[in-house]
Amino acid sequence: MVVKPWYREGLSFICTRCGDCCVGAPGYVWVDREEIESLAKHLGLSLDRFAERYLRKVGRRYSLVEKSGGDCVFFDKGCTVYSARPGQCRTFPFWRSNLKSEKAWDEIGAECPGIGQGKFYPVEKIEVMKRGEAETPPGE
Repeated sequence: MVVKPWYREGLSFICTRCGDCCVGAPGYVWVDREEIESLAKHLGLSLDRFAERYLRKVGRRYSLVEKSGGDCVFFDKGCTVYSARPGQCRTFPFWRSNLKSEKAWDEIGAECPGIGQGKFYPVEKIEVMKRGEAETPPGE
């Protein structure tokens, strides 16, 4: 028996570009080699210089550094690396952690004004974004 996810009827979301997901709380923006290379190229930096300025090693993985207060290092009244932003940013809010339960979705929805608004996503599209195989379209 296949158990359908709680969001089997789909969910609505539109990115309002408020930046609330980019500021105010310490956390991790995980990046892989391909994302690091893309960001370095976007900024016109060597990989070594990019790593020195913008990466921190956490265990065996890499995360972007943060400004004091937890803001993303690349947020300044908007994303300064939007076209090269990491996959984690590209798929918000359709992350496993936000989709694990309706309660988790409601909690992130209390912080994000775009959740429950805008475009309707069927469960099939949500699953693709959750796996990181597609990105959340930019807001209007």
